[in-house]
Amino acid sequence: MAIYGYARVSTGGQSLAAQIAELKAANCDKIFQEKISGARSDRKQLARLMAVLGKGDLLVITRLDRLARSTRDLLNTLATISEAGAGFKSLADTWADTTTAHGRLMLTVLGGIAEFERELIKARTGEGRKRAKANGVKFGRPAKLTPHQRKAAIKRREAGEAHTSIAQDFNVSHQTIGRLQA
Repeated sequence: MAIYGYARVSTGGQSLAAQIAELKAANCDKIFQEKISGARSDRKQLARLMAVLGKGDLLVITRLDRLARSTRDLLNTLATISEAGAGFKSLADTWADTTTAHGRLMLTVLGGIAEFERELIKARTGEGRKRAKANGVKFGRPAKLTPHQRKAAIKRREAGEAHTSIAQDFNVSHQTIGRLQA
Protein backbone atom coordinates (compact mmCIF):
# COMPACT_ATOMS: atom_id res chain seq x y z
CA MET A 1 0.00 0.00 0.00
CA ALA A 2 1.39 3.36 -1.08
CA ILE A 3 0.21 6.86 -0.23
CA TYR A 4 0.40 9.19 -3.22
CA GLY A 5 -0.05 12.94 -3.14
CA TYR A 6 -1.19 15.22 -5.94
CA ALA A 7 -0.44 18.95 -5.95
CA ARG A 8 -1.46 21.39 -8.67
CA VAL A 9 -1.43 25.12 -9.26
CA SER A 10 -2.90 26.87 -12.28
CA THR A 11 -0.06 29.16 -13.35
CA GLY A 12 3.71 29.21 -13.32
CA GLY A 13 3.67 32.23 -10.99
CA GLN A 14 2.01 30.24 -8.20
CA SER A 15 3.93 28.02 -5.79
CA LEU A 16 3.37 24.35 -4.98
CA ALA A 17 5.37 24.62 -1.75
CA ALA A 18 2.41 24.86 0.68
CA GLN A 19 0.60 21.91 -0.89
CA ILE A 20 3.76 19.80 -0.96
CA ALA A 21 4.43 20.57 2.73
CA GLU A 22 0.87 19.47 3.67
CA LEU A 23 1.16 16.29 1.60
CA LYS A 24 4.53 15.42 3.16
CA ALA A 25 2.98 15.96 6.62
CA ALA A 26 0.24 13.48 5.55
CA ASN A 27 2.99 10.85 4.97
CA CYS A 28 2.77 10.71 1.18
CA ASP A 29 5.36 8.32 -0.28
CA LYS A 30 5.43 10.09 -3.64
CA ILE A 31 3.96 13.44 -4.69
CA PHE A 32 2.91 14.13 -8.25
CA GLN A 33 2.92 17.85 -9.01
CA GLU A 34 2.16 20.09 -11.94
CA LYS A 35 1.52 23.68 -12.96
CA ILE A 36 -1.48 23.54 -15.29
CA SER A 37 -5.06 24.76 -15.30
CA GLY A 38 -7.52 22.39 -13.67
CA ALA A 39 -9.85 22.98 -16.61
CA ARG A 40 -7.40 21.19 -18.90
CA SER A 41 -8.08 17.49 -19.44
CA ASP A 42 -4.50 16.70 -20.48
CA ARG A 43 -2.87 16.88 -17.06
CA LYS A 44 0.09 14.55 -17.58
CA GLN A 45 1.08 14.14 -13.92
CA LEU A 46 -2.49 13.30 -12.91
CA ALA A 47 -2.64 10.72 -15.71
CA ARG A 48 0.69 9.23 -14.52
CA LEU A 49 -0.65 9.10 -10.97
CA MET A 50 -3.87 7.35 -12.06
CA ALA A 51 -1.78 4.81 -13.98
CA VAL A 52 0.26 3.81 -10.91
CA LEU A 53 -2.64 3.60 -8.44
CA GLY A 54 -3.24 0.04 -7.31
CA LYS A 55 -5.33 -1.93 -4.87
CA GLY A 56 -4.96 -0.57 -1.34
CA ASP A 57 -3.17 2.63 -2.40
CA LEU A 58 -4.37 6.03 -1.21
CA LEU A 59 -4.50 9.29 -3.17
CA VAL A 60 -4.25 12.39 -0.97
CA ILE A 61 -4.89 15.98 -2.06
CA THR A 62 -4.94 19.21 -0.07
CA ARG A 63 -8.30 20.49 -1.42
CA LEU A 64 -10.86 19.20 -3.90
CA ASP A 65 -10.32 22.08 -6.32
CA ARG A 66 -6.73 20.89 -6.84
CA LEU A 67 -8.08 17.67 -8.38
CA ALA A 68 -11.27 18.68 -10.21
CA ARG A 69 -13.07 21.77 -11.50
CA SER A 70 -16.61 20.40 -11.45
CA THR A 71 -18.65 17.80 -9.62
CA ARG A 72 -18.82 15.66 -12.77
CA ASP A 73 -15.03 15.83 -13.21
CA LEU A 74 -14.55 14.93 -9.54
CA LEU A 75 -16.93 11.97 -9.74
CA ASN A 76 -15.29 10.66 -12.92
CA THR A 77 -11.86 10.90 -11.29
CA LEU A 78 -13.14 9.20 -8.12
CA ALA A 79 -14.63 6.41 -10.25
CA THR A 80 -11.21 5.84 -11.84
CA ILE A 81 -9.58 5.75 -8.40
CA SER A 82 -12.22 3.30 -7.15
CA GLU A 83 -11.79 1.04 -10.20
CA ALA A 84 -8.08 0.83 -9.38
CA GLY A 85 -9.03 -0.40 -5.90
CA ALA A 86 -7.49 2.68 -4.29
CA GLY A 87 -8.82 5.13 -1.71
CA PHE A 88 -9.10 8.90 -1.80
CA LYS A 89 -8.72 11.61 0.84
CA SER A 90 -8.90 15.40 0.78
CA LEU A 91 -7.12 17.03 3.71
CA ALA A 92 -9.25 20.21 3.76
CA ASP A 93 -12.55 18.51 2.92
CA THR A 94 -12.84 15.84 5.60
CA TRP A 95 -16.14 14.55 4.22
CA ALA A 96 -14.32 13.58 0.98
CA ASP A 97 -12.53 10.52 2.34
CA THR A 98 -13.34 7.12 0.83
CA THR A 99 -11.42 5.39 3.59
CA THR A 100 -14.30 6.09 6.02
CA ALA A 101 -17.93 5.01 5.90
CA HIS A 102 -19.10 8.63 6.24
CA GLY A 103 -16.91 9.75 3.34
CA ARG A 104 -18.15 6.94 1.10
CA LEU A 105 -21.75 7.87 1.97
CA MET A 106 -21.21 11.54 1.12
CA LEU A 107 -19.57 10.72 -2.21
CA THR A 108 -22.35 8.24 -3.04
CA VAL A 109 -24.96 10.93 -2.36
CA LEU A 110 -23.03 13.39 -4.55
CA GLY A 111 -22.83 10.76 -7.29
CA GLY A 112 -26.60 10.22 -7.10
CA ILE A 113 -27.28 13.94 -7.34
CA ALA A 114 -24.93 14.29 -10.32
CA GLU A 115 -26.62 11.35 -12.08
CA PHE A 116 -30.04 12.91 -11.43
CA GLU A 117 -28.79 16.22 -12.83
CA ARG A 118 -27.47 14.49 -15.98
CA GLU A 119 -30.88 12.85 -16.53
CA LEU A 120 -32.64 16.22 -16.16
CA ILE A 121 -30.28 17.85 -18.64
CA LYS A 122 -30.79 14.96 -21.07
CA ALA A 123 -34.59 15.29 -20.82
CA ARG A 124 -34.52 19.08 -21.27
CA THR A 125 -32.19 18.78 -24.24
CA GLY A 126 -34.45 16.21 -25.89
CA GLU A 127 -37.52 18.40 -25.36
CA GLY A 128 -35.66 21.40 -26.79
CA ARG A 129 -34.63 19.43 -29.90
CA LYS A 130 -38.25 18.33 -30.46
CA ARG A 131 -39.50 21.92 -30.18
CA ALA A 132 -36.79 23.16 -32.53
CA LYS A 133 -37.60 20.49 -35.13
CA ALA A 134 -41.30 21.37 -34.88
CA ASN A 135 -40.34 24.99 -35.59
CA GLY A 136 -38.43 23.95 -38.72
CA VAL A 137 -34.87 24.07 -37.39
CA LYS A 138 -32.54 21.79 -39.37
CA PHE A 139 -29.79 20.02 -37.41
CA GLY A 140 -26.39 19.07 -38.76
CA ARG A 141 -24.08 20.69 -41.23
CA PRO A 142 -25.57 22.80 -44.01
CA ALA A 143 -25.71 21.19 -47.45
CA LYS A 144 -22.73 21.97 -49.69
CA LEU A 145 -24.91 22.11 -52.80
CA THR A 146 -28.25 23.74 -53.46
CA PRO A 147 -31.09 21.48 -54.69
CA HIS A 148 -30.53 22.81 -58.24
CA GLN A 149 -26.77 22.06 -58.05
CA ARG A 150 -27.49 18.56 -56.70
CA LYS A 151 -29.79 17.79 -59.65
CA ALA A 152 -27.21 19.07 -62.13
CA ALA A 153 -24.38 17.08 -60.50
CA ILE A 154 -26.44 13.88 -60.44
CA LYS A 155 -27.38 14.33 -64.09
CA ARG A 156 -23.70 14.79 -65.05
CA ARG A 157 -22.65 11.81 -62.91
CA GLU A 158 -25.31 9.58 -64.51
CA ALA A 159 -24.07 10.70 -67.93
CA GLY A 160 -20.70 9.16 -67.02
CA GLU A 161 -18.68 12.27 -66.18
CA ALA A 162 -15.87 11.77 -63.63
CA HIS A 163 -16.67 12.67 -60.04
CA THR A 164 -13.51 14.79 -59.74
CA SER A 165 -14.45 16.89 -62.76
CA ILE A 166 -17.96 17.55 -61.43
CA ALA A 167 -16.57 18.27 -57.95
CA GLN A 168 -14.15 20.88 -59.30
CA ASP A 169 -16.97 22.75 -61.02
CA PHE A 170 -19.00 22.91 -57.79
CA ASN A 171 -16.00 23.45 -55.49
CA VAL A 172 -16.68 20.33 -53.39
CA SER A 173 -14.89 17.02 -52.89
CA HIS A 174 -15.39 14.06 -55.20
CA GLN A 175 -16.80 12.14 -52.20
CA THR A 176 -19.62 14.71 -51.96
CA ILE A 177 -20.52 13.99 -55.58
CA GLY A 178 -20.32 10.24 -54.96
CA ARG A 179 -22.72 10.46 -52.00
CA LEU A 180 -25.43 12.32 -53.90
CA GLN A 181 -28.66 10.37 -54.22
CA ALA A 182 -31.21 10.82 -56.97
